[in-house]
Parts: sequence; structure tokens; C-alpha cells
Amino acid sequence: MSDHPFGFSNRDDDESGKRRDEANGPGGSDPFGFGAGGTGGFDPSQLGQMLTQLGQMISGMSQGGGPGGAQSGPVNYDVAKRLARQQLGATVAPIAAKTSSAVADAAHLAELWLDGSTVLPAGASKTVAWTANDWIEETLPTWKRLCDPVAEQISGMWTAQLPEEAKQFAGPMVGMLGQMGGLAFGSQLGQALGQLAKEVLTSTDIGLPLGPAGTAALLPSAIASFSEGLEQPESEIMVFLAAREAAHQRLFAHVPWLRQQVLGAVEAYARGIKMDFSALEDAAQNIDPMMLSDPSKLEELLSQGTFEPQTTPEQKAALERLETLLALIEGWVDVVVADAVGERLPGATALSETLRRRRATGGPAEQTFATLVGLELRPRKVREASALWRRLTDDAGMERRDGVWAHPDLLPDSTDLDSPAGFIDSVIGGGTGAFDDPLAQLAETEARERDQAQQDEKKSDDTGDDPDSDHS
Repeated sequence: MSDHPFGFSNRDDDESGKRRDEANGPGGSDPFGFGAGGTGGFDPSQLGQMLTQLGQMISGMSQGGGPGGAQSGPVNYDVAKRLARQQLGATVAPIAAKTSSAVADAAHLAELWLDGSTVLPAGASKTVAWTANDWIEETLPTWKRLCDPVAEQISGMWTAQLPEEAKQFAGPMVGMLGQMGGLAFGSQLGQALGQLAKEVLTSTDIGLPLGPAGTAALLPSAIASFSEGLEQPESEIMVFLAAREAAHQRLFAHVPWLRQQVLGAVEAYARGIKMDFSALEDAAQNIDPMMLSDPSKLEELLSQGTFEPQTTPEQKAALERLETLLALIEGWVDVVVADAVGERLPGATALSETLRRRRATGGPAEQTFATLVGLELRPRKVREASALWRRLTDDAGMERRDGVWAHPDLLPDSTDLDSPAGFIDSVIGGGTGAFDDPLAQLAETEARERDQAQQDEKKSDDTGDDPDSDHS
């Protein structure tokens, strides 16, 4: 499995950039190996042969059980779901009533303890026990939001550079390329999610609210495997992980802008993707159309980094914002949970260190997120975020610490993680009004967003279906 989004390598070397500039610049050849519109080199008969072979290839890839060929977006999620479940085996044992009860009890205890370590109230209306299949089903809608922007950007670039003459002949081919890309993306997503479903411990194990709003979830089977070889009793490990899940839920439920901020950073990353069309040109020139009758050959071409997104300054900035935000979330949870369970669970410190090592060794969560979104959550950032939240708690108190979440502009940035002293001083000595009543600040933020949503809805109703109206 690739370490980069959808199996595309992320090389950014000088030679590649030079070839990309030549391919896209004045007089450069087009990425599909066709001559620039009207300049020669475009043979419609060859395109017809490729269309025939592509149709046979897609038909073959779509067979094999289930609605594999159906897709309405850039990723074939039917294929993804089927492949993910195949990795789990023929049967997945249901959750026993006794286990579900143990999960509920652990969550209840964790919530009671968390009340003393954060001013944010409980965020989950229920806590459930999931099987690996449940996790795939319940988190897929969020994965769609995370993966679609990246896939749409890459898929669009495959055909955006076709010359006009080629586009007139390539109408069917463009659709086939989209379906082909959806199958390839769905295949890689299914492989990644199938692996992650076997090892993920909670619905927020990678720092994101993957499950439905208001629902906290633990995966007992994975927790049992995780507990093997550890010195702590499994019941204590369950409470510790329930506390982490509940802390995540409190943050995402009561910081109304946070969920969209994370997803917005992913979308900003996708908008910054630029393709290396010179690699695409080489592939088009060297490919044997008869090879397209073999789906495995084309899937191999797609998975070997033939089409290379290049890292742009906009993309790097978006990734840094996303990485910093996820590190701040994880660091805050580390501190809040440590304060809540530290004296009650003797093994809590060791468990925290175990999770840190799990992150540091590139565990399944980090590998999957790097594969699907192109981001690696570096352990150094999480450790430094934890250190910042700890110092802020000790120096400014729990209320002011949690008040920082009242608005995204109040959060520390990547530079603050490297040198937190100035940020802590600003919370303690400057702008104290912003931190005096964190719950009031969060309530004010929620009210402001509700008012804006109501105004937008009223504006939409007033303007009707006028396409020239501003609905932003």
C-alpha cells in the first residue's frame, strides 16, 4: 500500500518539475500523447481502438459480485466497501450483550472523571460497541468527505489537458477514464479501510470525528487484541480508551467550527494538487492499446505512481494547518485524559506511552490517513502540542486553556508549538476577556454560526432558484 494519496507518489524533484513546465508551457506536448489541437499527431482511429479496449477493461473490472460498476462520484465506494469487508473474512462475530454492557459502564465512568478535568460538558448522547463491519459502515460517509476532494481534483486533471480536437472524439473515453479512476480509487480505499477496521480502537482513533455526531464508539475486538501482552487489566484499558473517546466527543461537539475546519483543510489540500502531466504523456506514448484489455495491467499502471501530483506551496500550507490542528486535538485529549484518570488508573501513564509508540511507529491510523489524504501526523507535533496544553493548564488554569477553543484565531500555530512561551504569556497577560468564560465564548460562537445559517437560509428562500443569486 502506498504511503501517498491513492497510490500516487509525491515526488517533487527538479527534473520532474522541469518536465512538467515543458509539458504545460507554450509549445509543450499534451499529456495524452496527442498533438496539440490541429497540429497533427491525433489519430481518431487509434482513439476508437482504445475506447473499445477500455470498455472491455471496465466491464471486466466491474464484474465479480455486487454493484461494482455503479458510482456517482470520483470514488467507487461500492467497490471500497466490498473489498474492505472481504479483508475481514467471511464472518465477523457480533457483539455480546455482556461486552456492550461493559463498554457502556466504562463510558459512564470515564464521563464522570472527565467532568473534573475540562469545562466542556459531555458531547456524546450514547456510547456503543462496534464490530469492524460496523466501523466501515458508520464511518464511510466521513471518509467520502475526506477522499472525494482529493479524488475529484486528480480525476479532473487526467482529462483537463486534452486538446479540443481530442475532446470532440474522446467524449466516451472521458467517462470511461472517470469510471476507471473511480474503480482504482475505490480499490485502494477498500484495502486501506479493511486493514484499519481490524486495528482501530475507537471512532476517533485518528483524531477525527469519523462516526455519526453524538455517538461515541469503542471496538471491543480490537481493544482485546491491543490489550494482549500489556500489564494492565483489559477493563482498565477499556476505561482509559473510553475516556479518550469521550474527550474527543466533547471537543468536537462543543467547538462548532472544529469539524468543518478539519475537513476544510483537506479540501484546501486537494485544491492545491498539481499533476505532473509529463509522466502522463510518457505513459500514453509508451502504452500498448491491447494492454488495456487486461485490467490488472492498467491497475498496475495506476498504482505505480505513473501520475504524480506535485507538492505546491498552497498544498504545503494546507497540510501544515491540518497537521497542526490534528496535533492540537490529540495533545489536548492527552492532557485532559491524563488529568481525569491519572490517579485513578495506575497504568494510565504506561498506556499513554504505548499509544505514543503506536503513533511513532507509523501505526495503521497514520498509514491509512497518509494513503488517503497525503498527510502524516508526525509524533513530534503531537508531543509538542501535549507539552503546550500541559504548560497552559499549569500556568493559566483549565478554564482559560479550554477557552482557547472558542475561536480558531485563538489557537496556537505551528510556531507556537515549537516555542510555546509567547503564546502562554498572551493567554495569561493579554486579551484576558477572550478566555475568562470559555463556555460563554463557545456559546456565543455557536449562536453566531446559527444566526449566519438562518440568514443564509432566508436569503436562499427569498432569491428562489435564480442561478445568478449569491448563495455563498
